[in-house]
Amino acid sequence: MRVGINLHLWTTVIDESHYPLLETLKSAGYDGVEVPVRFGTQWDYKAVGKHLDSLELGRTATLSLGADHNLISQDPKIRLHGLQELKRRIDLTAALGGEVIAGPFQCAPGVFTGQPPTLDEFRWSAEALRTAAEYAAQFDIVLTPEAVNRFACYLTNTMKDLDSLVSMVDHPNVQMLYDTHHAHIEEKDVTSVVTQYAHKIRHVQISENDRGTPGSGQVRWHETFHALKESGYDHWLTIEAFGRYNEEFAPGVHAWRNYQTTLEEIFRDGIEFIREMWNTD
Repeated sequence: MRVGINLHLWTTVIDESHYPLLETLKSAGYDGVEVPVRFGTQWDYKAVGKHLDSLELGRTATLSLGADHNLISQDPKIRLHGLQELKRRIDLTAALGGEVIAGPFQCAPGVFTGQPPTLDEFRWSAEALRTAAEYAAQFDIVLTPEAVNRFACYLTNTMKDLDSLVSMVDHPNVQMLYDTHHAHIEEKDVTSVVTQYAHKIRHVQISENDRGTPGSGQVRWHETFHALKESGYDHWLTIEAFGRYNEEFAPGVHAWRNYQTTLEEIFRDGIEFIREMWNTD
């Protein structure tokens, strides 16, 4: 098991100015970071990857696709643009040296039709993800779409929904992301869900119900960690916390306040909480 933290808490674009932050996170005990991949060139991400190598920090990537790249759009041109954009982000992740791409990229968050998902929408998403997985396989990158709560997405709200999609993709480079924030909203029994889908869960985002410091809210942490350990999970546990600290990113995740007094409280208390829970639960 390795512990990481999503850099969206600080920035949407990582560059040399964030190198001191990476060094601080390394000193705090993190095994790696989750890097937003959207802006910049492959050379930019190679430079960041080289610095992460020097710090012996692992890395995963995170992304979402907007309405203009929606993989389940009725417009086939938009779906094609979405696949092309996803491949571009895979290239950036490869340059970074990332091993996993996490996020709600199977559809465009915040885009709704007013109706439940259709079989066509599942098929469109699965077809695009399968093609992207074949592309990602050459870099040994695993794509992990996530189940996202009903207020942000309508295609995959539960892990059962996500399993249906991943099963349709049927490619080893597409697995499942388990996000504790979304599960807190949508799942009735986190123990049974984690246990049932453990063999497909390749990435876990540790996120409190209010997106603040893990352990400070209402998520059923004991059940979550116990089920993950019992299932033999041995991949990333990545903190995904938000607030108004990154004002460019905050509106997209509807963060209208800071949930903790300081950023340091989130990343220092967060990792201590994860290590303690993992070692004692």
